Amino acid sequence: METVSIVLFLLLAVVVSGAISRILPFSIPTPLVQILLGAIIGLSTSHRVDLDPELFLFLFLPPLLFLDGWRIPKDELLKDVSTVVELALGLVLITVVGMGFFIHWMIPAMPLAVAFALAAVVSPTDPIAVSAIAARVPIPKRMMHILEGESLLNDASGLVCLRFAVAAALTGTFSAGAATLNFLWVAGAGLVIGVVVTLAVTRAKAFVTKRWGEDTGSQILVSLLIPFGSYMLAEHIHASGILAAVAAGVTMTFAEISRQTMATTRMRRNSVWDMIQFTLNGIIFVLLGEQLPGILEGAHQTVALTGHVSPWWLAIYTIAIVAGLALLRFAWVWASLHLTILRKTQRTGEMQSPEWRLVAATSFAGVRGAITLAGVLTLPLALNDGTPFPARDLAIFLAAGVIVVSLILASIALPFLLKGLTMPPEPSKQAEEDSARIVAAHAAIQAIERHQHALAEDRGEADLYATAGARVMDLYRERIEGLSGHQADEARAGSRLASEFALVGVKAERATLAQLIRDRLVSGGTARKLTRELDLAEARYRG
Repeated sequence: METVSIVLFLLLAVVVSGAISRILPFSIPTPLVQILLGAIIGLSTSHRVDLDPELFLFLFLPPLLFLDGWRIPKDELLKDVSTVVELALGLVLITVVGMGFFIHWMIPAMPLAVAFALAAVVSPTDPIAVSAIAARVPIPKRMMHILEGESLLNDASGLVCLRFAVAAALTGTFSAGAATLNFLWVAGAGLVIGVVVTLAVTRAKAFVTKRWGEDTGSQILVSLLIPFGSYMLAEHIHASGILAAVAAGVTMTFAEISRQTMATTRMRRNSVWDMIQFTLNGIIFVLLGEQLPGILEGAHQTVALTGHVSPWWLAIYTIAIVAGLALLRFAWVWASLHLTILRKTQRTGEMQSPEWRLVAATSFAGVRGAITLAGVLTLPLALNDGTPFPARDLAIFLAAGVIVVSLILASIALPFLLKGLTMPPEPSKQAEEDSARIVAAHAAIQAIERHQHALAEDRGEADLYATAGARVMDLYRERIEGLSGHQADEARAGSRLASEFALVGVKAERATLAQLIRDRLVSGGTARKLTRELDLAEARYRG
C-alpha cells in the first residue's frame, strides 16, 4: 500500500503541476513546478522511491523516444538535416570528450570513465522542457523542428556514449578500435531491429484486421507494445534498445501510410499516447524532485569525495559544468549556422549573417531534462567485483543540478531572446494544402460515381442513388470551387444513404492522400492536418 500511495501522489503531483503553471501570473516552466512538488513529497514522507536503474530505463525511455520518432515532422526535419546532424552527433561527441576531461580535471576524485559517463548523460537536450519554458513566447517553427530533431538523435547518441563509458568504468579498459566496431554493431543492429519489428507487427496487424476486422483496444495496445518489444529484442542481442525504439517510431510513420487504421482507432490512440507522454515526462521530473532531499542529505558525504568540506563546492561544480556546456553549445551552434549559411551562399550567391539572438536562443534552448535524469539513474550500483560504483552519488547530484540550473537559466533567457525573433521566411503551405484538397475531392467524386453505378446495377432504383450521391458530390464540387470552405453540411448529408456515399468519398480521399504522401507531394504537417480532418469526417458519418 505504501508503494501504491507514493505512485498515486506522484500522479497527483503531475496533474496539479499543470494547473499551477497555468494559474501563476508569471511564467514558470512546468518541469520546475513538478520538481518542486516532488521535493515536497520527498520532504513530507519518510519513504523514498528506490529506483532500479535498468527498470527505470526500460519503463520510461522506450515509449518516449518511440513517440518522438513517430511524431517528429520528417519533411521539415530533412530541410535542416545537416544542422540537426551537426548538433546531434558532432556536438554530443565534442561534449562527451571535452566536458569529460574538464570534469575529471575539475574533480580529480571522479575517475575519467565516470566523468565521461556524466558528460554523456548531460549531453542530450529536452525539447519538451523547452516547449514548457517558451509556452508564453512561441518558439519559431523552424527552430523547434531543429531542436526536436536534435533531441531525437542526441538522446540516442548520448546514451550510447554513456553505455561505452559505463563499460569502461566496469572493466577498467577502453579500446578505441573495439569501441568503434562495437558502436557500429550496437547502432546498426538497433536500427535494423526497430525497423524490422515495426514492419512485421504492422503487416501482421493489417492481415488480421483485413480478415477478421479491427478492434480499437487491441490496435492501441499493439502500438504501446512495439517500443518495448523493439527495446527488449535489441538488448537481448546486445544492440542499442534506445536506437531500436527511435527507429521503430520513425518507421511507424511510413508503415501506416499504406496500412490505414480506422479513424476512431487513430483518434483514440493519439489521445492515449498524449496522456502517456504527459504522464511519463511529468513523473520523471516529479521523481527528480522526490530524490532531491535524499541527494541533498548526502551532500556532506558526497562533497567529501571531492576533497572539500563545504557543500557549496557542489554548487560551484554544477555552475561550472553548466557554463562549460553553454560555451561549447554556443561555439558549436555559431559554427554550425555559419557553415549552413556558407553552403547556402555558395548555391545562391547571397551572403547573410545569423542574428546573434538566434544563436543565443538556440544555445539556451539546449536545456537538460528527462533523458538526462533517466540516463544518470541507470549508472550501476556496483562494479563487477561488488565494490560500490565510484562517485555515483556525486554524478547524480551534479546531473540533477545541471537539469535544475539549465531550466532556470532558460526560463529567464529564452522569453527575452525569443520575443520578436524572426526566422528566415518559410514558404506558404496553403497552395500545397489547397492542391491536395482538390486532388482528393476529384478522387472522391469519381469514387462516388462508381459506387452509384454499382448500386444501381445491383439493386435498381437508380434515381434514389443518383439523388443521394449528387448531394455528397455537390459538397466536393463546392469545395473545389471554393464556395463553402472545407466543412460539410450535415443537414444535407444526414441520411443513411448519403452517409454511405460520403464514406466512399472519404475513403477515396484517404487513398489519394496516402499516394500524395508516398510521392512526397505534401509535407508532414499538411498530411497530419488533412488526415485529422478525414478522421473527424469519417467518425461523424459512421456515428
